[in-house]
Amino acid sequence: MTLQQLKYFIEIVNRGSINKAAEHLFITQPSLSNALKDLENELTLDLIIRTPRGISLTADGVEFLGYARQVVEQSGLLEERFLRKKPSRKILSISMQHYAFTINAFVNMVKKTNADEYEYILREGRTFEIIEDVKNLRSEIGILFVSTFNRKVMEKTFRENGLAFHPLFISKPHIFTGSGSPLAKKKAVTLDDLANYPRLSFEQGDFNSFYFSEEILSAEFSKKDIKVGDRATIFNLMIGLNGYTISTGIVSADLNGENIKAIPLLVDDEIEVGYIAHKDIGLTRQANSYLDELKAVVAEYGVKIENRL
Repeated sequence: MTLQQLKYFIEIVNRGSINKAAEHLFITQPSLSNALKDLENELTLDLIIRTPRGISLTADGVEFLGYARQVVEQSGLLEERFLRKKPSRKILSISMQHYAFTINAFVNMVKKTNADEYEYILREGRTFEIIEDVKNLRSEIGILFVSTFNRKVMEKTFRENGLAFHPLFISKPHIFTGSGSPLAKKKAVTLDDLANYPRLSFEQGDFNSFYFSEEILSAEFSKKDIKVGDRATIFNLMIGLNGYTISTGIVSADLNGENIKAIPLLVDDEIEVGYIAHKDIGLTRQANSYLDELKAVVAEYGVKIENRL
């Protein structure tokens, strides 16, 4: 087993396809396939399963990937320290629900990255897609929330997909609305206060279950309901229609200006935000760096970081 084989295997997983990995590595697809086959033969294990959508890992492949990443990372550290080689190319893929603070943390991480080269992927997506991304290792971590209402369903889904949920913080529900909305003038709002304003939420596609909603209280009836697909649109509708959405209360003036206001929502509920990761694979240094920045951003808003990490 060689370090090059480990790097090839990791690249195949990162790309989700042998063809795409070969293109990125500037080698032929048959050469890469043969290198993978040699590795599997040496281990007497099947590491991947080829599917019409690309590749997926076997149970052995998942476990092997965790060790392979650690070996390659440690090799990179040795080369940087003793061979004076430049830091290796930083790679990280993150999937997330539509939270502005996750982008703040990403910006801070990139600014602090000590590397001449990096390749990062951010996927703001639907809840089910986030779970699928992390399950299939298209993303190393996924940022989402659980609540009293959806906890049992979400935790069951995580277990069935070999994932673990790691709490980051708990926040009291707030509404986000445009600064010109009558709601923005209130110190706090109730559900009755919201009755005549458009409720904005993120559409979840084929998995549009209340349990997979990105907003708490999604099962509550609303006379005016608008579902959208991206964060820019939801912000525009907050401003243009005095609409509102329910979220954590953490909104960044640095990235979003002063047009969006967060107002406490007086309900007996909480939002627990955390990250999911594969339970059998340790996180890379880059993923941990991102999580450190995420905790720092949240702490700036006075939100208590969970101690159960």
